[in-house]
Amino acid sequence: MSSNWIDAKVIENTHWTDTLYSLKVEGDIGDYEAGQFGRLGLMVDDEIIGRPYSFVSAPHEDFYEFYSIDVEEGLLSPRLGELKAGDHIYLGKKANGFLVLSEIPDADDLWMLSTGTGIGPFLSILKTELPWQRFKKCILVHAVRTASELTYQPLINNLSAQHPSQFEYVPFVSREKTQHALPGRIPAAIKNGTLEDRAGVKIADGKSQVMLCGNPDMVKDAREMLEQRGLTKNLRRTPGSISTENYW
Repeated sequence: MSSNWIDAKVIENTHWTDTLYSLKVEGDIGDYEAGQFGRLGLMVDDEIIGRPYSFVSAPHEDFYEFYSIDVEEGLLSPRLGELKAGDHIYLGKKANGFLVLSEIPDADDLWMLSTGTGIGPFLSILKTELPWQRFKKCILVHAVRTASELTYQPLINNLSAQHPSQFEYVPFVSREKTQHALPGRIPAAIKNGTLEDRAGVKIADGKSQVMLCGNPDMVKDAREMLEQRGLTKNLRRTPGSISTENYW
């Protein structure tokens, strides 16, 4: 076995829909930062096949949790989806990634815009104390195709109950009508102002930090809308207001 992996064990596999599932894994890879990603691997034809997955768990929790979608033609995700408690799995030894609050400058408001399983790292961040200490408002935006894909509602409801004056949750559903979710796509809602109207918070340079995670088309188009507002990409050498991570 490659020295990049450790042996781990599945402790729970939650199936949200026919294709969406969350794996809880027991192992020990040491410290990581909320918002980072690890690697999951399985032995396939005498070779470990591994892929990166963001942590949904927070560093203080005693398990690692990952949120995934079953890609039908994928080599790994269908196999991960079939795992049960007690099954063996490999964990990458080291966490990686820069979609973390230690890389984010101070601001009044923290916007977390996600599609699909891209909500994962934001849930990890919101489970920690840091965002609630640093920002007046934390706005979690989650865009999916159908209402059944608006997962992690118990956790989101708990966050709302714990931080009623600081937390805003804005769901989007694009392929069916709902009574509670906004229709369409996140970039269009930034352009026409409906996202800010729903959240009750304005996005503005110098006031807002925006983190984007998920579908590369959403990330690209939303970044363009934000740049039209005067926001700039956040880099270590030139701090800005937009931080991104694509999910494929």
